[in-house]
Amino acid sequence: MSTPTPVSPDPATAGPGRPPREPLPLAPAGPGQLVMSAPRRGKPPRHFADLEPAERGPAMVELGEKAFRGKQLATHWFERLEDDPEKMTDLPAASRSRIAHALLPTLLTPIRTLTADAGTTVKTLYRMHDGALVESVLMRYKNRDTLCISSQAGCGMNCPFCATGQAGLTRNLSTAEIVEQVTAASRALARGEVPGGEGRVGNVVFMGMGEALANYKSAVAAVRRLTQPAPDGLGISARGITMSTVGLVPAIDKFAGEGIAATLALSLHAPDDELRNDLVPINQRWNVAQALDAARRYFEATGRRVSIEYALIRDINDQAWRADRLGKLLNARGRGWVHVNPIPLNPTPGSKWTASDPAVEKAFVAALEARGIPTTVRDTRGSEIDGACGQLAAIGPEQPTA
Repeated sequence: MSTPTPVSPDPATAGPGRPPREPLPLAPAGPGQLVMSAPRRGKPPRHFADLEPAERGPAMVELGEKAFRGKQLATHWFERLEDDPEKMTDLPAASRSRIAHALLPTLLTPIRTLTADAGTTVKTLYRMHDGALVESVLMRYKNRDTLCISSQAGCGMNCPFCATGQAGLTRNLSTAEIVEQVTAASRALARGEVPGGEGRVGNVVFMGMGEALANYKSAVAAVRRLTQPAPDGLGISARGITMSTVGLVPAIDKFAGEGIAATLALSLHAPDDELRNDLVPINQRWNVAQALDAARRYFEATGRRVSIEYALIRDINDQAWRADRLGKLLNARGRGWVHVNPIPLNPTPGSKWTASDPAVEKAFVAALEARGIPTTVRDTRGSEIDGACGQLAAIGPEQPTA
C-alpha cells in the first residue's frame, strides 16, 4: 500500500469563487470504494432479539400462545442466557420447538475461534444465514469483560490502513445479529468456557467491522436492547457502551438526541484535512472541524466525555506538530470534554504501513499532554490473532489469509 500523497485544499473551503466539492457517492459502489448505503441481500429471519418488549406478547399470540409467554422467553434468553428451549420448562413442552423455530432462529454460526493472552482474548468468526462473515473479539481484563462487536459485514468507509475498510461492504447487520454477538459471548463467560472464571459481558464497543452509524436504525436498536434492564434486555449499563464512528456528523447529532448515555469514540487519525482526506475519505464530506464540533455537541447533550481515536502510523500522521495541532483544536472547543486514545497501528496483510517508533509515540503523547489533553495509549490486545483495531477482515477457514 502506498504512502498517501498530499492533496490540494478542499475546493469547498479553499477560497472565494471556488466550486464546491462534488458529494461522495451514496449508492453502493465497487469494492474498496466509499459506500454510505449497504447492498441489499436476503433479510435475516426475524428473531426475538429484534422485538421491542411491547412486541413480544403479540408475537406469542400470533403463535397461538398466551401473551405472557413473551416475558417468560425474555427471562430465559436475556436474563438467564439460556438457548436450549427444552430447558425453558415454564413454557409448554408441546410449544417449545414451535416457539424456538419461529422466534429463535440461528443467526450466527461460529466457524472459527482464535485465542491469545492465555485464552482471555477470543476472536470468533461467524457465518450468517446468507454466507456473510463477521467477527467479534472478547477481551477479559482483571475487573471487566469487554466485547468488540461488528455492526456491518465489511465496511464501506474505505480507510486505507484498515483491513475491514479495504474489504468493502457486504451488508448491514440486523438488530438481532448485533445483539447475538453479545449474548453468545456472555453465554461462553457464564458457562466458564473462557479462562478466568464465570463472568458476563459488561462493556461493549462498536469497534469491530463496519461503521455503526451508517447502519443507524439497527445499531441504535441494538444499543437499546443491550441496555434495557433484564429481562427486557441484557441490562448492560449505557456507560459500558462505546459507539465508534469515523465522523458521520448528522448521525452523531441524531445519536446525541437518543437519550442514551453511551460514550462516543471519534476515529480522527489526523488533525488536518489534507491528510485526513486520504486516511479517512469521509472527511471530504464532513471535515475535521465539523466532526470535532459534532463530538463537542455530543458531550454537551450527554455529559459523556468523548474519546478521540488516533491510529499512529509511522512517518504519516505521528509527528509531534500534529499532536500539538490536535491539542489546540480540542482546547478551542473547551476543556474537560475529551480524551485522546493514540493507537499503535496494527499490521494488516499486504500493508506497507507500520506502527510509529516508540520514541515518536512518546513525543506525540507528550505534545498532547503539554496542551493539557488527557491521553492514554490504547492496549493492542489480540494483534497476534488479527483481532486488534483495524485488523478484522472476516477471512473464512477455506480462504487465504494474505
